Amino acid sequence: MTATDPALTALASGWGALSLLHGRIETRIERALQSGHDLSVREYALLDVLSRQHDGVGGHLQMKQVADAVVLSQSATTRLVSRLEDRGLLSRYLCPTDRRGIYTDVTESGLALLDEARPTNDAALREALDEAAQNPELSSLVAAVEAVEAVATPVPVR
Repeated sequence: MTATDPALTALASGWGALSLLHGRIETRIERALQSGHDLSVREYALLDVLSRQHDGVGGHLQMKQVADAVVLSQSATTRLVSRLEDRGLLSRYLCPTDRRGIYTDVTESGLALLDEARPTNDAALREALDEAAQNPELSSLVAAVEAVEAVATPVPVR
């Protein structure tokens, strides 16, 4: 394959469209969460991921798992956790069975803010997808996102 190979050009075009869709969605959600709840997209994602933890085997996430889930480096995730902890939205504590492990959990205030922000996040996502669906270059990607959404498992209630 060469750089002008049609298959590579199609891949690059597809990647560009996916990147464009992601950027538009993230920008829309960022604006809505910041203005309505003083949360960034990453802060919301972190609260959401941590709210899905549960007690018992495999119930708590290691920092690397959290970092992977919010698509940040471990050091950036640690800084993000610290900022939310300073705001009283998260707390950290030692693992009861392995004193080297530190868990992070969402506080009641964090859960309340997450519950308040979830409709804003969902509405901004829906608006961004509806707008992108009008663009012929993005409509197939929107359909793919909506297809995944249809088979996604519901959020467990804590």
